[in-house]
Formats: sequence, C-alpha cells, structure tokens
Amino acid sequence: MRLLNLSLDEIEQLVISLDEPKYRAKQLYSGLQAGKEIEEINISKELKQKLALNGHTVGGVTIHQKLISKIDGTIKYLYQLEDGNIIEGVLMHYKHGSTLCVSTQVGCRMHCAFCASTIGGLVRHLESGEILGQVIAANRDNYKENSRGVTNIVLMGSGEPLDNYDNVLKFLKLVSCENGLNISMRNISLSTCGLVDKIYQLAKEKLGITLSLSLHAPTDEKRKEIMPVSKAYNLKETIDAMHYYVKNTGRRVVFEYALIDQFNDTKECAVKLKQLVKGMQCHINLIPLNSVDESGLKGSKTDRVNAFKKMLEDQGLSVTIRREMGADISGACGQLRRSYLKKEDADWNTSV
Repeated sequence: MRLLNLSLDEIEQLVISLDEPKYRAKQLYSGLQAGKEIEEINISKELKQKLALNGHTVGGVTIHQKLISKIDGTIKYLYQLEDGNIIEGVLMHYKHGSTLCVSTQVGCRMHCAFCASTIGGLVRHLESGEILGQVIAANRDNYKENSRGVTNIVLMGSGEPLDNYDNVLKFLKLVSCENGLNISMRNISLSTCGLVDKIYQLAKEKLGITLSLSLHAPTDEKRKEIMPVSKAYNLKETIDAMHYYVKNTGRRVVFEYALIDQFNDTKECAVKLKQLVKGMQCHINLIPLNSVDESGLKGSKTDRVNAFKKMLEDQGLSVTIRREMGADISGACGQLRRSYLKKEDADWNTSV
C-alpha cells in the first residue's frame, strides 16, 4: 500500500491494525507530509519493520531531473514514480507566492492536436498520493524556514484531471487537509478539455476550486479539428456545464484559449467567442501556442495575440495573456518528458 494515498484517519486505522499506539499515526503522517522516507521518520523501529513486512511504501515521487530557468527562476521537474514511469511538473514564482503545475496521469488519451503530453497516449492514471507526492517533493526541494515552497496548485500538467476523477478528488481533499499541507481550495485550479458529465459531478462537490476549460476555438467545427473531445460533447453542452459550475459554486470560471496562427485568432473568432460566453462570470486566458513539431501547428505572432486581446476587451470581456515562463527550459507541458523519453529510446537503441 502507498501511504501517501491515505488520510490521517486512514493512517490511524492502519497503525492500530498493526498493534501500535494511535499517537504513532500523527508522527508517521507528519513525516510523510514533510517528504521523508519511512526510515527518516521519528517512529519506533518496530513500526518501521511492520510497515516494511506488510509491503507499505511511501508511494510518492522522486526528483529525477531538475532544470532552473536563468530568465525567471522557473523550475521544471522530471519526477520518477515507484514503477519507473516519468512525469513532470513546473514551479513558477510570482510576487504572491509559488505555483506548482502538477500532472494527473502518465501521458494522456485526449489527443488534443497541440499538446505534447498526449503523444504516445495514456500509460496509466496517477494515484492520489502520487499527485500529492509532486507537491511534497517540490515543497521539500524549496524549503525555507517558516514558509511553504508551494502556495498555489494548478492541475494542468500531463493528463486530463477529470479522466482520473476519483484520484484527483481524493488528492484535492488530501492536499487541503488542515493536518497536512493545508493548501486552500481557493488556491487550486483544475483544467479540463471538457468532460461534461464530470464537470457537473465536480460542481456538486462545491469544493471552491477554480475550473478552467481548455476551449481553444469558438465553434464546434474548429474545435473538432484540434480537440477530439468535441466529438463527444458539443460546445452548447460544454458551455451549459460551465454555467452550471458557476451557478452551483459561485466561482468564476476561466477559459483557456491557445492562439493558433490564422486558425482561431481572427475577428470572426473574437466575435463568436464573446457570443459563446455571454452572461457568464468568466475570464479569458490567452495562450501564445507553444509549437509541437508533430502537430504542424504554429502559434500566433505577438501582434496578432495583442490584436485578438483588444478585440475581446472592446466587447467587454476580462482578458489576460499568459506570461511565458521558463522559456529556456523546455517550454510547454509535456516537452521535457517527451525529450527525456526520446533520449532514453536513443540510448537503448545505441546499446543493443
């Protein structure tokens, strides 16, 4: 059993089942949340032996590779899981704190045309403790006395969070637990390509997190060209679900919009985007597309990005352009992991 999958209550039940005093649970739990291995935690030798004999492991992640941007201090991590799989995360520093982008799956099966994470498809879901382990590892790596390394979380790394719904939901409860890392739900954002049934399910949880929709096109025709999920859920169904989320949670939603040159950055698209989100409490986050060689898509040039932003603002929409961070350390989500896997394949092919 991977111990990071467990809440404090579940750790207590485990400790009692091993005939150990209940107070040992808090010692074990605190050590796990601090990113310690079992041997490092201040618990009895007997409990450590019992945990080992029963096959219990921490089940988190280890930092396999770390790149630091010389431009803005952004940190890009390659994490290694217990089974040898590789995922990645990015820690971005802002005036208000540090935001960690976490992965929820090894790979992805959504096959969005512009995304590097989906190349190769879905390998497996991450368990809740493996998602939590990314935060814990980044915290430990950026430890400063009396301050937390990670203050905000965005579930925007490899994978579709709502495709791994149960594990993601438990992660949200684990990471916000007052006895653990205690990161407020209001400091957490979740990005989805638009799994409509899961959006409704998430809205009913009333967690207080910010929901972001990877929109990227204002019509079904265009969206189907770049996002296969549109073949399962049309834009009306998707936007209706986002309206429901706002109504049920009272939270403003965000629409992520990656600008692709001459495809979705026209005046016609700006007008249709306004019509699509009319009357909704929302914000538009424009993203200059990071090019992925396999897709053949190119990002809009700076002047077109700025012009599109102005067209939306002139229609009364709240808009920002996402600031590019860590441009010198493999840019977009999925690119570092992909380059690592390519190198591993090349090294293997050379050695055989």
